[in-house]
Amino acid sequence: MPHGSPLVTILVIGLGLAFILGTIAHRIGCSLLVAYLLAGIIIGPFTPGFVADQELVPQLAEIGVILLMFGVGLHFSINDLVSVRAIAIPGALTQVILSTICGILLARALGWSWGGGLVFGLTVAIASTVVLLRTLQEQRLMESQRGHIAVGWLVIQDLLTVMVLVLLPVLAPLLRPDAPAGMVDPWRVALAIGVTIGKVVAFIALMLLVGRRLIPMMLHSVAHTGSRELFRLCVLAIALGVAMTATEVFGVSFALGAFVAGMVLSESPLSQHAAAETLPLRDAFAVLFFISVGMLFNPGIMLHDPLPLLATLGVIMIATPAITVIILRCLRQSWQTALGVGAGLAQIGEFSFILAALGVQSGLLAQRAHDLVLGASIVSILLNPVVIAIVNQINAMLDRREWLRMGQEGRDGSMAMLHDHAVLIGYGRVGSLVAEGLRARHVPLLVIEAGDTRVHALNERGISVLLGNAADPGLLPLAGLDRARILIVAIPDAFEAGEIIQQARGLSPQLDIVARAHFDSAADYLSEYGASLVIMGEREIARAMLDYATRDEAAAPVRDASPSS
Repeated sequence: MPHGSPLVTILVIGLGLAFILGTIAHRIGCSLLVAYLLAGIIIGPFTPGFVADQELVPQLAEIGVILLMFGVGLHFSINDLVSVRAIAIPGALTQVILSTICGILLARALGWSWGGGLVFGLTVAIASTVVLLRTLQEQRLMESQRGHIAVGWLVIQDLLTVMVLVLLPVLAPLLRPDAPAGMVDPWRVALAIGVTIGKVVAFIALMLLVGRRLIPMMLHSVAHTGSRELFRLCVLAIALGVAMTATEVFGVSFALGAFVAGMVLSESPLSQHAAAETLPLRDAFAVLFFISVGMLFNPGIMLHDPLPLLATLGVIMIATPAITVIILRCLRQSWQTALGVGAGLAQIGEFSFILAALGVQSGLLAQRAHDLVLGASIVSILLNPVVIAIVNQINAMLDRREWLRMGQEGRDGSMAMLHDHAVLIGYGRVGSLVAEGLRARHVPLLVIEAGDTRVHALNERGISVLLGNAADPGLLPLAGLDRARILIVAIPDAFEAGEIIQQARGLSPQLDIVARAHFDSAADYLSEYGASLVIMGEREIARAMLDYATRDEAAAPVRDASPSS
């Protein structure tokens, strides 16, 4: 049996190193993405020691992109996408155009041609889908208005990228500095545009008309077999198969194809189960994506071209976010939404690599420009968590001002008037059931929820609600925990729940706190942080089954066990 398989070696060393650095990053409060990128830099070709296979890692990373986009689609319905079209379509188009112009001006200042400047401008105008989606998921913002706008924005950017990738080889001869006039046939360009748009429309139409029925039908049929293994394989086959079909047949990117497949499946009752089954693989392969990005980074560029690199970062991390914020404010979005989306777009990634490589192949970009794009991408991804943390602090201040104003104006009966109330963290599948039970028992209720779509629904029902992440130190003090009878933490994330419980215990030492957990270790963790009671779903199911199974014995009279005379 042969030893030293490159695939096994990459998985062992790459994931092992990512785990070690990720543990350190978590301990010091740093983003895990930074740890994964550093792991890639360490095993990359520009640092001493082990060098991973540079062809195999990107292919594994592509699987991570597919599974991540499929998972996002599972939580994102077609109605969600349609609801933000009036914001995402004009906003993303305008942002890409203005950011591209900024990139062209920088390229001209560096002495590059107009054609090279156009390609360079496009590379710095397109954000990394994977980075932004991971950020939204970590902050539990996928179901918020901000998350919907960001995903819609990414879809439009993806479609634009597909268009550029098709047109660039056709337009490259005309964009070169030495190109003779009339070298490009305008009819050929129009035909290329028409064919690309036609393929995208055909793919989406096929998924909506056929896939919308066929994919859920397949999953339901497999689910009825009762085999969890077959169900998981079916989900993976659908995600990878649709993504590959989208690319090979319709010329659509892997990411967009997988996203549409997940979005079609999201309308099925099995969508949550499908998301749960693919989660471990999604996380593992997403780590490989960031490792592959880190492997591309040559730290030497920071010494060779520091000023051009800083200027490129300025376009990515200052100009693009500023443009995005202005556009969203013009479209009448709140400062919180505008700043949040703008911060998320302050980085570039996978699509920029593809565009830069194609620009070099077409003779429009020099290798120096390609290195600048790669270097700026890595640095922007490394710094993006810092930008987001700063924006989160600003948004928290804005939210606190809004919450205080709401309290002063007495909205919804004024939260300051709540007394002996229950504070519920999270209005998801578990939280909504708890809320209904409390209202049925006429218990005063205050809900803290991060998804603003749910907040609107709660407001319409007359339930007091605070919008935001309960782990934010400035939010819990507004919930009146010193007057509350109980705090119910219904979110599934044990680490975030632990932070909330610790803060709540500091605000009100005698408060009764109930939380949920899925594992014994998570239950112990929450208890150590101060939870009065931790409920595990599996234990409660077992208890209910046991109660039902022994109901006759409990009701039967006690018999004398002594021998009869």
